Amino acid sequence: MMLVRAPGVYRAQHDTRLLMHALSQARIPHGGHVLDIGTGTGALAVAAARHGARTITAVDVSRRAVATAWLNCRLRGLTVRALHGDFEAILGTDRFDLVLANPPYVPAPGSAADRRARAWNAGEKGRAILDRLCAMMPGLLEPGGVALTVHSCLCHPDATVAQLRDGGLEVAIVARSSVPFGPIMRELTPWLTSTGLIEPGQNREDLVVIRADKPRP
Repeated sequence: MMLVRAPGVYRAQHDTRLLMHALSQARIPHGGHVLDIGTGTGALAVAAARHGARTITAVDVSRRAVATAWLNCRLRGLTVRALHGDFEAILGTDRFDLVLANPPYVPAPGSAADRRARAWNAGEKGRAILDRLCAMMPGLLEPGGVALTVHSCLCHPDATVAQLRDGGLEVAIVARSSVPFGPIMRELTPWLTSTGLIEPGQNREDLVVIRADKPRP
C-alpha cells in the first residue's frame, strides 16, 4: 500500500501489517462504524474501508498524522473523520462496530519529551497507553463490536487479556509474529537488557494482535 507520509509521522511497519492481516481474517460485517486509534499514516483506516467500513474515525495525538491520514483517505475517495488529540479526551460517548488500535507500546525510560517519540514511547512498562485503552475499550464498542489491538509481548499481553476480560469482553490472541529489532529497539537494547525486559543478545521481539468481542445482550 503506497501512502503519503509527512516527516515525523509513524511509518507503517510490521505491527501495522500484522494488524491488517488480523483484520482480513476477522470476518467483520460490511457497513460498520470503524475507529482507528493511533492512525499514523491512516493505513488501517484505508484497510478498513477496503473491508467494507461505512464510516471511519481516525484519531492521533500528532497533528501531522491526522492530516496525513485525512489526505491518504481523500486520495482514495474515502470520507474520514480525522480527529487530533488523546482518544480518551475526544471520543466521548461515541460507539463503534470495530476498533483498530496500534498504540505506543515500546518500553522506554522517562516520558516522551520528544514529540516524535509519542508514536512509540509508552513509559517504563510499555503500558502507559495500553492500560487506559483497555479500561475504555468496553465503552467504545457497540454490542457485537470487535476490537483488534497490536502490541509487543514485552508489554505483557496477559495483562491486556485480563483487563479486557474484566471489562466483560471475550478475548483471544489471534495473530503473532516474531520480528527483528528496528532502530528504536536497537538503541534501547542496553536499557531493556538492564531492566530484564529482554535477554542479553536478544534482537527480536514477538508482536501479538489481541481480539476483544463485546457480547450482544
